[in-house]
Amino acid sequence: MLLSMIFNLLSSIYYFALHVTTAGSFPPPLSAKKEEELLSKSMAGDIEARNTLVEHNLRLVAHIVKKYYTTNCEQEDLISIGTIGLIKAINTFCSDKNIRLATYASRCIENEILMHFRSLKKTAQDVYINEPIDTDKDGNALTLIDIISDETDIEEEVDKKIHLEKLSVLLSGTLSDREKEILEMRYGLNGKTELTQREIAKILGISRSYVSRIETAALAKLKRHFS
Repeated sequence: MLLSMIFNLLSSIYYFALHVTTAGSFPPPLSAKKEEELLSKSMAGDIEARNTLVEHNLRLVAHIVKKYYTTNCEQEDLISIGTIGLIKAINTFCSDKNIRLATYASRCIENEILMHFRSLKKTAQDVYINEPIDTDKDGNALTLIDIISDETDIEEEVDKKIHLEKLSVLLSGTLSDREKEILEMRYGLNGKTELTQREIAKILGISRSYVSRIETAALAKLKRHFS
């Protein structure tokens, strides 16, 4: 929240300063003593001291951004991102680590920019389900969801799956081997090919009427158990 507030208050100043190209246009670097004094105040919550530190280190943002942008649009984005890195550097700098603020800030600015590029790379191949990807013959936009959607009733499919699982259990636990075999061939269950009663009779060497009686009795058993 604090970083966002600081950035919003100073963004217009930073943007103007970073677009000035005349030599000496940036605020001059601070002396080591002055920088240390402002850092101490900034760490104590002095916003004005923090702003001064940011302004006097803007040249770091400009210098680092030049290595990365190729268009004016990119330049504007990277200036904003680099400035956020600078603000983070000043907020988190610790003088006890025996490192200069400029060195630490340069790393933070560059890290912020590199994180931005990594983020862009991760999302470069993303395809959003409602994003237009083509048009139909009437010129209407087609989205991915239009192409992959179907009319499948999910509730019906789930209910069907539950009943099939129950049927599989009943076939083995309720029916005789002959009844199970005939129903599997008759209705193509458990990977069997669906056959007519006459075809089953021929395979088993029994009459078609006998197959019919066994089928009817087996279905009655299953119906009772399902009920």
